[in-house]
Amino acid sequence: MGKKRGPKYDKIIDAAVKVIAENGYHHSQVSKIAKEAGVADGTIYLYFKNKEDILISLFEEKMGIFVEFIEEEIKNATSHEEKLFILINMHLAQLEKDHDLALVTQLELRQSNISIRIKVNEVLKNYLGLIDSIIEQGKEEGKFDTDIDTRMMRQVIFGAIDEVVTNWVMKEHRYDLTPLADSLHKFLLKGLQSPQRMEETT
Repeated sequence: MGKKRGPKYDKIIDAAVKVIAENGYHHSQVSKIAKEAGVADGTIYLYFKNKEDILISLFEEKMGIFVEFIEEEIKNATSHEEKLFILINMHLAQLEKDHDLALVTQLELRQSNISIRIKVNEVLKNYLGLIDSIIEQGKEEGKFDTDIDTRMMRQVIFGAIDEVVTNWVMKEHRYDLTPLADSLHKFLLKGLQSPQRMEETT
């Protein structure tokens, strides 16, 4: 059975992002989230089993929307290089415009228990699948090194983007994040290039 949805569900999700960003996951009681959402404490349990369910649902909602946005944008892109840049740029831009969400995804989700981390990895599968498809396209076109393990390279790409965002959060957003997309894109492309492609560009 699917989760109950509606305006109150969305309010609770948005309130949870704000409360967890301000107080940390372990100090964010359900009552605080309910107060921020403008609902009674009991209303929370009409939509979520517990605080852990709120955190996972929050990530599912935000990541789901994020993946949909990227999929829509890369539909019109023809080259793998352009698709990779769109993915990197949109990842950075999405979190740059929502500091609370960035703090929750980069810090609070990492400090949670093992069951939450397992569920987070499940949610990430669609996003990682997007990266896989870009790598595979590059290989098929002869632009990316076919000897590169797609799964390993996907982790390198995701890890690089993720680390750039985490460092930005840790530095308290003291600089603009999105402008870093171009240099990160160029760096990752160099690591992916096929030997023949590298010879052509030197």
